[in-house]
Amino acid sequence: MKFRTRSSAIIGTLCLVTSLALATASADEPAEPVQPVTASLTEVARAQGPSAGAAGPGDTLWIAERAGTVRVLDDQGLGAPVLDISDETTTDGERGLLGIAFDKAFEHFYISFTGLEGTSTVDEFAVEDGRLQPDTRRTVLTQTQPYANHNGGDIKFGPDGYLYIAFGDGGSGGDPHGNGQKLDTLLGKLLRIDPSGGEPYAIPADNPFVDDANAKDEIWAYGLRNPWRFSFDAGTGDLLIGDVGQSDWEEVDWAPADSKGGENYGWASMEGTHPFRGGTEPANHVPPVHEYDRTGLGCSVTGGFVYRGDALPGLRGSYVFSDYCDGTLRTLQLENGEVTGVGDLGVSGGEVISFVEAGDGELYVLSSNGVVSRVDPA
Repeated sequence: MKFRTRSSAIIGTLCLVTSLALATASADEPAEPVQPVTASLTEVARAQGPSAGAAGPGDTLWIAERAGTVRVLDDQGLGAPVLDISDETTTDGERGLLGIAFDKAFEHFYISFTGLEGTSTVDEFAVEDGRLQPDTRRTVLTQTQPYANHNGGDIKFGPDGYLYIAFGDGGSGGDPHGNGQKLDTLLGKLLRIDPSGGEPYAIPADNPFVDDANAKDEIWAYGLRNPWRFSFDAGTGDLLIGDVGQSDWEEVDWAPADSKGGENYGWASMEGTHPFRGGTEPANHVPPVHEYDRTGLGCSVTGGFVYRGDALPGLRGSYVFSDYCDGTLRTLQLENGEVTGVGDLGVSGGEVISFVEAGDGELYVLSSNGVVSRVDPA
């Protein structure tokens, strides 16, 4: 899929180099340098505050705008809104339209947003012939948010066909309600539900806490602070989560495709691999595969995708992610959950708010200034 570009100018040349400032949490020795890759960022569209995206029917990309609109990007460019819920949400704090997803057959479209009162909401629409059916809208799940930050809000369908939903710890700072480690709340969690299996949804029978009377059945993993962006590797099915840190450490968490769930990523006892404010590491803590500190310009990890496209063969299999404050496009090479290479692509995508994986595996970058860029060969 190659969209017509608004500008043919190359925004930057990407040179994959070793970044010694980035540390891995899973190895005692520094990761080996990855082989150089050159590429370019090509602007393909400009949106109004793009926040998330998803591959849609007919080789399209659907782009969510934080204020509440969804627009379709195709070979003709970015079209008029196909959905507008701007009168139902707000951009106060970290609120807004935060996530969108299609099921595998493109028969249903899902949105994740915070309402005017701050309640996180996941709604569903039927899709026919690539078009939303507004009259079919229904609410799948809601979660009250005590504060206007750490809403999470990302949604993705996993290889198993279930819908995964990421919620932050509820906000404020330092997880004042202890939600990250509590199993009786959906906050600070990655959820897994079957939206088509019941009304309003069904719980997969193999979810890890379905037999625990003291835990929410929807929980797949916990101990998360603000899992702003997560993804599944299209090649392996592995799960990767970019979890935004509190003060010192940003982290990338990983789980294999055959995980049975129940991972505890440590927050708020841990920030990355480090005890947080005197906390004690939980016995079942699953440490991040990668972390980096804030001694540089980074302050908020933006999770991305494992690249599985064809345009950049040398990048294939590398996890591409960024940081909202620093904007550098970064890469990790992973083998069975171990980081074997750390890369810095040598170009800034601006305030990178999200990545989008197209149906052909190519990657797009969304910046808070509205630019939608495609990662192309140099």
